[in-house]
Amino acid sequence: MKDLNVIFLILALIAEIIGTIGGFGSSVFFVPLGNFYFDFHSVLGLTALFHLSSNLSKIFLFKKGLDKKLLVNIGLPSVVFVIVGGLLSKTIQTTYLEIILGVFLVGFSLLFIIRRNLEIAPNKRNAILGGSLSGFSAGLLGTGGAIRGLTMAAFNLDKSVFIATSAFIDLMIDSSRTFVYYQNGYLHGHDLKYVPFLLVIGLLGSFLGKKILAFIPQSRFRRMSLAFILLIGLTTIGKLVFNF
Repeated sequence: MKDLNVIFLILALIAEIIGTIGGFGSSVFFVPLGNFYFDFHSVLGLTALFHLSSNLSKIFLFKKGLDKKLLVNIGLPSVVFVIVGGLLSKTIQTTYLEIILGVFLVGFSLLFIIRRNLEIAPNKRNAILGGSLSGFSAGLLGTGGAIRGLTMAAFNLDKSVFIATSAFIDLMIDSSRTFVYYQNGYLHGHDLKYVPFLLVIGLLGSFLGKKILAFIPQSRFRRMSLAFILLIGLTTIGKLVFNF
């Protein structure tokens, strides 16, 4: 336990708090931050385990109600495509995956910083498409919450329903990809020492995020979250360029 990286655990807690408040989930922050401390495949494995605790906590804390229609339209295609993405992650060189992740984060954040009023029609087709893309991204890159959050935002849900439904869908995704990542050999024995701490952080971060959310307007914090995502994306790309 003496080799435990405390800074990484602190950053994981911050990622969980911001992910809860912003509605995107912690993986959009946790995955790129984790890449500074672990190899990409290890980060995928740790993210899946971390999210199991995180999403169970959110379901419990924001249990005012689940949108069953969205759960089916977004959740089922997410589960199918997270398996596809998880299987493909083993065949694609990790450097390329990190580049894709960095570009995705930069592109996503810039799009919604520049076009604040961008809207998506809240229909079944877009729900299924958003679920498929978010699941595929979660399996391949370790993070799909941004795409799913964007899709669900189009339905103008109450905060608690939004977060609870998103967390339930995320739980379905994580249960599926944890098995795939295990089969791929991404769950390494030397990383398991972090799991108990990440489970506690998932609960604590969700709890603190809920408390803070009550005092911060979602629209204002959304801009802060997007700016943070942009910074992480640029840093991820910059790290790859520097190493190259």
